Amino acid sequence: MFKTISLKIDKRGVGTLKLNRPEKHNALSSTMINELAEVTEIINNENALRVVVLRGEGPSFCAGADLKWMQEQMEASANQRGLEAQKLANMLGGLNSLQKPLIGLVHGNIFGGGVGLACVCDVVVALDDSKFGFTETRLGLIPATIGPYVIRRMTEAKARTVFMSSRVFRANEAKDLNIAHRITKDELREKSLNVEVLPYLDCVPYAVEKAKELALRLGGVPSKEEIGYSVSMLVRQWESEEAKKGIKSFFEKKLLHR
Repeated sequence: MFKTISLKIDKRGVGTLKLNRPEKHNALSSTMINELAEVTEIINNENALRVVVLRGEGPSFCAGADLKWMQEQMEASANQRGLEAQKLANMLGGLNSLQKPLIGLVHGNIFGGGVGLACVCDVVVALDDSKFGFTETRLGLIPATIGPYVIRRMTEAKARTVFMSSRVFRANEAKDLNIAHRITKDELREKSLNVEVLPYLDCVPYAVEKAKELALRLGGVPSKEEIGYSVSMLVRQWESEEAKKGIKSFFEKKLLHR
């Protein structure tokens, strides 16, 4: 059914939503963005689902946006750029507002859009050797559409310590920044995941759904204006010469401004 993701539901009602582009470190391509948006509708309409685990196949959870996809947007029409940026924003918004609890199990590289995916999860379990970073600015890009969710999760003060610098940081710091909630070792990953999953199975599903709805309402879902601004910022950066040079330098294995 899907090319870049998979969804499996066990007899307990626990869904496993897996990013499945391991050869690309699960980078967010146009197809993956579309499929993640589509699967949110399936999840919301599946009464048998109690809780969803988001994880990645292969060496990394998600290394960010696919740079070939980014490069395509730089060469596309202004209208197409706007549509693609909005699709990315809509996908993140759909996962953030998912009616079921969403637990992220992250490992390997969690960069850029991968951090954004972590920040739309309700709970994040991270392996202790995971690496995190907002690496966009190294390439002349910015963490635009993930921004509304990242800032809310981390708080502005904490976000500003890592949001602009492309500095790579480890799981313990990610926990201090509110990106991750539980740190575990590889051999304990499933046990640690179950510590977060099992309590939901003792709850009334409708009550869990309404409690999440309340938390989102009281905590403040990003406004249309904020989402629109982040989309316009991404489009603007795609149009910049700096970003074009940054992407080109990546494919040439060179660092910009080094």
